[in-house]
Amino acid sequence: MRKALPPYVAVKSGRVYFRKVWTEDGKRRERFVRLPDDIDSEAFATEYWAVRSGTSVKVKPKVTQTWHDLITAYRSSAKYRKLAAGTRKEYDRVIERILDKNADKAVKAMTRKALLDVHAKYAETPRKADWYIQVVRLLLNFAIRKLGWKIENPAAGIDLYGKQREFEPWPAWMVKKLDTAPERVRSAAELILGTGQRPSAAILMRRDQFSGEWMTVVDDKGDEAYEVYCPAPLRAYLDSLPVTGAYILPKNLTQPLGYDSVEKAFRAWRETLGERASSYSLHGLRKLAIVRLAEAGCSDAQIQAITNQSPEMIAYYRRRANRKVLSKAAHALSERTGGEQ
Repeated sequence: MRKALPPYVAVKSGRVYFRKVWTEDGKRRERFVRLPDDIDSEAFATEYWAVRSGTSVKVKPKVTQTWHDLITAYRSSAKYRKLAAGTRKEYDRVIERILDKNADKAVKAMTRKALLDVHAKYAETPRKADWYIQVVRLLLNFAIRKLGWKIENPAAGIDLYGKQREFEPWPAWMVKKLDTAPERVRSAAELILGTGQRPSAAILMRRDQFSGEWMTVVDDKGDEAYEVYCPAPLRAYLDSLPVTGAYILPKNLTQPLGYDSVEKAFRAWRETLGERASSYSLHGLRKLAIVRLAEAGCSDAQIQAITNQSPEMIAYYRRRANRKVLSKAAHALSERTGGEQ
């Protein structure tokens, strides 16, 4: 007696097939998918259930219009090539994250809920959260308008956190507490304070950027490198650190720690300081550097030479400088010049 075949299995010319039947546009369609001939074998059972469940590569529809396809097209566009170097670098940080997680996935599979979840995940760093949504929105608009893809843009209309209040310069008591911070946090803080650079740039500084009284700093937003004086306290701190790699904050011999790693360690340390520390961020150290320079009587041009901050931002934090120190410096200058103009 002939053994009964499993459901949807057919034999044609001695060969075994899975028979798929469906209706498309009102018409009956069918397709025969080849299976191992020995229906009692483990290989047959594995492939049979893979085909039946739709997980077999033989029946899975080919994924088209993937994130890899979209990003490749965008990076080849004149729009991308015309971006300023700093802006392109900011875009690429988000783009690489997207490729890492979704390169082979269909763009149309992106849901609004998934985007909202990512936005909420990075709520503590609102600029980073907003930037992710903005870059995704830009890419999807490019797919729709320039590539003609028939997809929705789930990033459209998502409310951004928007511009937050300016970063508060750290108070003196919190700076003194750096002695209790993990080395990576202390080193990052010393670099930010001593160079006046953005945390992301300071954290990536190499040892060969320091030479005696001078250091080469890189403005990662403007993609500009320039040489400035290295203050004695920063030189002394760097000399106290063991050399364990090419970077001041090394991950290994040739790679630096990433910003996220340092920022996570900073947040953990900040929690140990209590509620009064909760409003301060690593960016606040850069603002403190401006305030300190202003209190020392530096001109706007001198502050900009060190920090490369915009004149508007320097003016804002200059107003935060200690009025007592500034007034004393002004009167001392007046006394030295005898009130002459």
